[in-house]
Amino acid sequence: MRLVTFEHDRVARLGALIDGDATVVDLDRAHGMATKRHDPRLASMLALIEGGDEALVLARQTLAFADGRRPPGAVLPATEVRLLAPLPRPTQLRDGLFFEKHLQQAFAASRRLKARRDPAAAGQPPKEGGSFAIPPIWYERPLYYKSNRMSVIGPGADIHWPAYAELLDYELEFACVIGRPTKDAHRDHARSAIFGYTIFNDVSARDTQVIEMPGMLGPTKCKDFDTGNVLGPCLVTADEIPDPYNLTMTARVNGQEWSRGSSATMHWKFEDAIATITQSETLYPGEVIGSGTVGDGCGLEQDRFLKPGDIVELEVEKIGVLRNRIVKP
Repeated sequence: MRLVTFEHDRVARLGALIDGDATVVDLDRAHGMATKRHDPRLASMLALIEGGDEALVLARQTLAFADGRRPPGAVLPATEVRLLAPLPRPTQLRDGLFFEKHLQQAFAASRRLKARRDPAAAGQPPKEGGSFAIPPIWYERPLYYKSNRMSVIGPGADIHWPAYAELLDYELEFACVIGRPTKDAHRDHARSAIFGYTIFNDVSARDTQVIEMPGMLGPTKCKDFDTGNVLGPCLVTADEIPDPYNLTMTARVNGQEWSRGSSATMHWKFEDAIATITQSETLYPGEVIGSGTVGDGCGLEQDRFLKPGDIVELEVEKIGVLRNRIVKP
């Protein structure tokens, strides 16, 4: 299923896309029409995820009924609703660094950017353990940071340029969403914890990032600002994407392709991350884990950055297109 959270008549509702994403089925309303009952598992995306396998079966049965009967009021043209982030408030939001090529190129680009701001740093080779050199630990375990789940927006929403930043960048990622409580997962069985997949734009203020990363506590204000975490356009259930590690990933700015990569180049897989995170720690339904940026997947790697008014489109095969506009108040 291609699940969405959408707004209709100023109310956020759980839906599913059909007809090549041209139509939205209101699952709660369709279920009510079919059974004359309300089921709380269809009240929101998080409720559906927390409902487990039985809730998924219910959603699929409801979708089949609505697709066949097309009850008025429960089946809506996508043009008549507003898609929100599939999980408007994830239980938790973590982002990884799972693509080696991105890390190599981003560090090299960060050194060039710092050199332009600090000519004394120009020409200096990267030092092991330095701010812009890949540390050996990256090759030993999947690394991640916890992002701001409260700043999530969805498709079509404006990304607001943070007032303190000069260089704004997109990051082409996709993400998995956890479907059940998971602790001490073995890597070989970790994929069973994944409910589905979505696209993630981890918007970054690059000039701020260069300043604060030497502090060695990870990204802070380079990532943490309102509208800086973008998810969508839908949440595709895991059964629809049996091989998440063979997806073409593309980014366009104002219709021009800036980035192209593949999830096949992930050094660390989601299973690796889940096995690492759940060591003596529970992952809960609705938690989101980002893949990190695919190689060539941001403007920094190409020394080009966004401008106010730009339209950014991130596309991941089998998931869709996540489209947003950059605005500078």
